[in-house]
Amino acid sequence: MPKAFKVLRALVITSVIVSFVALVHYANTLGHPSLLGALLALAPLLLIAFAFAINMDSKLLGISFILLVLIASWWALPLIKQHTGFIFWLQDIGLMLILLITFARTLLAGRKPLCVGFAEIINGGPLPADHERYAHHVTVAWVIFFGLMIVLSTLLYFFAPLATWSFFVNFLTLPLVALMFVAEFLVRRRLLTDLPSGNVLGAVRAYLDSKQA
Repeated sequence: MPKAFKVLRALVITSVIVSFVALVHYANTLGHPSLLGALLALAPLLLIAFAFAINMDSKLLGISFILLVLIASWWALPLIKQHTGFIFWLQDIGLMLILLITFARTLLAGRKPLCVGFAEIINGGPLPADHERYAHHVTVAWVIFFGLMIVLSTLLYFFAPLATWSFFVNFLTLPLVALMFVAEFLVRRRLLTDLPSGNVLGAVRAYLDSKQA
């Protein structure tokens, strides 16, 4: 794939995400139910439904499923319009809960902590004992981080103005995730020596490729 096309694709995806986030925040600050808010609340659900339908073995079954989802969405639109803020909150904590469970389940006995797996991909093999302990602690730290995000999002949604909660979720979540990566990187550089070359994104891609295979 040409590099220019990759850059263009990344710019398009970024623009779509930024526009979507800005529109969601705008809908949350209107102070009254709106069709825009309802459509934005439906968008992620419809996207998941379409992705699920595309992966069905039968095209007829997939088309039928999409039609059923569209009919149900149209029928539920007035209700969704009245509770868009609540749906946005459910989507936010749902995503954070999925991430929390993804990391937490690898901490169970007999499993390999997720960050240990990432670090082994970067290292190209088993880790030294101190590196493995550190990666285990990083996995725990991400579980705590996602748990705190769920708690904070919930407290803001129920006890603060909707606009305040919306600003936190739409404009502070990603910077906080980025800050978490930066903090972890600085701590890792300070505590560990003989670090392998590579980066987390490369490890994630390799991990997902291995899971897909």
